Amino acid sequence: MRKLILLIVLASMVSCKSEPAKKIKERVEGVSFNIKYAKGFTIKQYATYKIIEIHKPWPEAKRIYRYALLEDNYKADYWIYERQRFNNTLEIPIQKIVVTSTTHLPALELLGVEQTLVGFPGTDYISSEKIREQLDKGNIRELGKNESLNTEVLLELKPDIVVGFGIDGGNRSLETLKNAGIPVIFNGDWVENSPLAKAEWIKFFGALYNKEKVADSIFNHIETNYLEAKQLAINATLKPTVLSGAMHSDIWYLPNGTSTEGQLLKDANVNYLWSDTKGAGSLKLNFESVFVKAKNADIWLNPSNYSSYKSLQNGNENHTLFEAYQNKNIYTFTNTTGATGGVLYYELGMTRPDLVLKDIIKICHPELLENYKPFFFKPLE
Repeated sequence: MRKLILLIVLASMVSCKSEPAKKIKERVEGVSFNIKYAKGFTIKQYATYKIIEIHKPWPEAKRIYRYALLEDNYKADYWIYERQRFNNTLEIPIQKIVVTSTTHLPALELLGVEQTLVGFPGTDYISSEKIREQLDKGNIRELGKNESLNTEVLLELKPDIVVGFGIDGGNRSLETLKNAGIPVIFNGDWVENSPLAKAEWIKFFGALYNKEKVADSIFNHIETNYLEAKQLAINATLKPTVLSGAMHSDIWYLPNGTSTEGQLLKDANVNYLWSDTKGAGSLKLNFESVFVKAKNADIWLNPSNYSSYKSLQNGNENHTLFEAYQNKNIYTFTNTTGATGGVLYYELGMTRPDLVLKDIIKICHPELLENYKPFFFKPLE
């Protein structure tokens, strides 16, 4: 008995001695957030501030962008903070934000902070009903186009942060803002190559608002729904052949097999006819190669931006030669729009891949989701 008590006392002493060392290590080295799928960003929590690293804000980015997110009492750890180098610093939680892509908007609404949005380029593209309410109240200013933001209005708004989106880092408007002292942080959600990786960027926004637990809970719900739908699709007895994309200027654009769209089709357990292709970006094929392979495809998904059979025919008469066209078996998300015509899929689809996957399963394996109504996809008109 005495030996047992001695062991407990010794263990307690060791624990007491190791605990301060552990806290000091966490204070100096930080604690990494749990990022399961996304490869484009990391977050570390220190005692009074966070560091976000963006590894790939655009495909050809050559360096890592580091941002410090400072809390009120960050100066208590200034001895650590001052030794580091950052592209920008900002104070959190954010009170006024400007985002530059519709893909950023769902995170604000899901986190319950849509009222902090003060400006956006191309407000007509916004579909979110809650954010459109803010627009109608005059709480969100129009900022022109992402490539040439209205810097005068932005400087007048004085946002705490501008979440930038760019394909090559050459946006002069964002450089003007940084030179004027307005923090700019790049978001690379669109560069990710899997549906769940893109959806996980809600954790990026969670860090900006000190809502990490809320962001984790939302993402976990999306992930669970997605994986359950994927597991359900395995039970399909038939795998319909699927064509995608459409002709533009004599070139047929369609997703490669390793793209986000290709992975959604794979997880829906369909026979996507180009599932074995790899690479970045869309495939660019001539009509003959597509027709030979897909003329008898069972289903045609997402025929680019064509909204009707008539517009598809007017775009290129060859579209009418496919069996899916003749059988009226084409489905699109183009016709699911917001109040001012913004395509809902372009805004919400990246954040809710679970709904996209269920839509595809419903179309291709309707017996597996008898009571489900597709959210984005509709039959072509």
